[in-house]
Amino acid sequence: MARALTSPGAPAATAARASDDIHDSPWVSLIYCVFVFVPMAFMGLRWQPWLASVAAIALFLPLHFRFYRTPPSQERIWLTLGTALIGYALTPFNPGSNTFICYACAMAAWSFRPRRAVLIGVLLLLVLAAEYFLVLSWRAALAWSLMASLVSGLVLAGCLVARDKARRDAELRLTQDEVGRLAALAERERIGRDLHDLLGHTLSVVALKSELARKLLERDPAAAAAQIAEVETVARQALTQVREAVTGIRASGLMAELAAARLALLSAEVRLDQKLAPVQLPPEAESALALGLREAVTNVLRHAEAGRVEVELKADGHGVSLVISDDGRGGVSESGNGLTGMRERLARVGGQVDIDSPPGEGTRLVLSLPVRSLEGGRV
Repeated sequence: MARALTSPGAPAATAARASDDIHDSPWVSLIYCVFVFVPMAFMGLRWQPWLASVAAIALFLPLHFRFYRTPPSQERIWLTLGTALIGYALTPFNPGSNTFICYACAMAAWSFRPRRAVLIGVLLLLVLAAEYFLVLSWRAALAWSLMASLVSGLVLAGCLVARDKARRDAELRLTQDEVGRLAALAERERIGRDLHDLLGHTLSVVALKSELARKLLERDPAAAAAQIAEVETVARQALTQVREAVTGIRASGLMAELAAARLALLSAEVRLDQKLAPVQLPPEAESALALGLREAVTNVLRHAEAGRVEVELKADGHGVSLVISDDGRGGVSESGNGLTGMRERLARVGGQVDIDSPPGEGTRLVLSLPVRSLEGGRV
């Protein structure tokens, strides 16, 4: 079962180790043990095959659960070989022993590099085929060998593909964490610079004027009062500037949200194409569009079953529009999927939301801001 990555600054090797973990539950994968008993439906009521098969499964279970609890290491080699040996020991009693070879191939796929895993799988199947020809007729041996090779090959290939996908997903999670960490670091640096530029001069002025007012207090009270009034004015201006800065800090940047959307869609194997006009937006308008993009991407991931998403930011004489379209199943409700909140946010900055979502033809979402909503920005 895959283990979650816990450190955003973990090295790439962590992703490689995480990709070696097994994703299926050990209890779920035990379902395939039923195939051990399928051949016995054609073998009559002899007790030896049943006893041998039950004993083989009893021996296999500790190895199976141990494999799930063991990270990739030398021990996994012996667990893989032990599982194969159980299958070979069962073959004279039950040709369904190939089930254990399938398990061994799966273990090899999760434990070794692809080439080595394939080599081990081929060797295991060759030994099984040789044993079949020793204990069965050549026709039966050929049939069982071909079937075991086909099923084990599919299992081996499937596990290798799943392992590669797990590795890529782990690397993507590390990338997302690293992007988030760098974005937070850059934001902290920006906040520090803004506060220094904003408050450094203001506090210096306040300190100088307060000191001057103290010196003038006894010999020129009127001048001291004037200095104190200026201090009050400067302080109120600083308070307004701090509030504006905090609003900018809280606002989500459209480019940052687009980067997060790309990573989220990539993890779901959804392609993202973007076309952005060079538009400078005021913080309130940019935040509204960014939150709208976030909600739209969330809906795509949850409901659309899309393979491709296109984001386009357009500007003309009438204003700015952000168009988000997908090739999913469409049929989005006008009042559902978070569209109500999206409409309210756009309405607060004078914008609107239009949606076109015919069933089976994807969804096209247009977030529009008129020119009057862009005062302070440039189109």
